[in-house]
Amino acid sequence: MIRKIAILIITTSGFFCMAAKAQKDEPGKLKRKLVWSDEFNYTGLPDSTKWGYDTGGHGWGNNEKQYYTQKKLENASVKNGVLNITAIKENIGEVSYTSARLLSKNKGDWKYGRFEIRAKMPEGRGLWPAIWMLPTEWKYGDWPVSGEIDIMEHVGYLPDSIFGTVHTGAYNHSIGTQKGAKVFRSDLSDAFHVYTLDWNENEIKIFIDKELYFTYTNEKKTFREWPFDQRFHLLLNVAVGGDWGGKMGIDDTVFPQTMDIDYVRVYQ
Repeated sequence: MIRKIAILIITTSGFFCMAAKAQKDEPGKLKRKLVWSDEFNYTGLPDSTKWGYDTGGHGWGNNEKQYYTQKKLENASVKNGVLNITAIKENIGEVSYTSARLLSKNKGDWKYGRFEIRAKMPEGRGLWPAIWMLPTEWKYGDWPVSGEIDIMEHVGYLPDSIFGTVHTGAYNHSIGTQKGAKVFRSDLSDAFHVYTLDWNENEIKIFIDKELYFTYTNEKKTFREWPFDQRFHLLLNVAVGGDWGGKMGIDDTVFPQTMDIDYVRVYQ
C-alpha cells in the first residue's frame, strides 16, 4: 500500500481537489454479489430495461452547449460489446452539438454498493464526459443538498486528468468548499480504465484501476454533510462546453468524439 500526504489545490474555476500519489487499494470484491450489470453484449440502442434518457438543450445548470437526444443511434449505440456515447457537431434549433445522457433512474437505484465502470474517454478541448450518480427521490431538497457523487469526470483541456468528487449542502463549489481529488493517466483516450465507487454508510471511496485516490468520510453530523443515506442512480454522458468543460473553448475540429463503455457492474 502506498500513502502520501495530499495537497489541497484550488483551481481558477473554484474546483477543489486533493492532488496526491494514489493509494494502492482494492474494494472488497469477493464479499459482495453482482446485483445489476450491463455487459453491452447486444447491438442497437441501449437496453431500455436498464437505461433511460435525459433530453434537451437548456444548458443543464452549467451553460453546456449540447442537446441531449433520445433513442438516436448516432449519439448512443451498442456494438461490438461496447456502449458508445457520441458528441456530434450538428445543429438542433439554436444548439450546435448533440450528445446523449443515459440514466438508470427507476431501473437501477441503490443505497450503498460498489460500482465498476470500464470506460475510455473522448479526446479534445471542450469535451466533458462524466460517470456519476444523483439521488432518485431528492429527499433533502434541490441540488446540492440531496447530494451528488461524481465517480469520474474528465475535461478535454486536461487530457491526463481524472476527477472524483462529492457535492453536498455543506461541501460544494458554489460556496468554495467542494470535496474531491484528481489522479493522472497519460492514456485516457487511448485505453480503457476501470472507474470504481465503493460506498457504504461510513465513507465513499473512489478508485481508478484499483488505486484509491479519494475518500470522503461520514462526519456523523447532518444531511448537509452526508445526504448519502438514500437511493442513488447512475448517469453516463458526454457534455460539450459548459462552465468547466468549455473553460478553454471548444475545438470544433475534433468532432465526433465518443466515450466508450465496456461494462457497468454493481455489487452489494
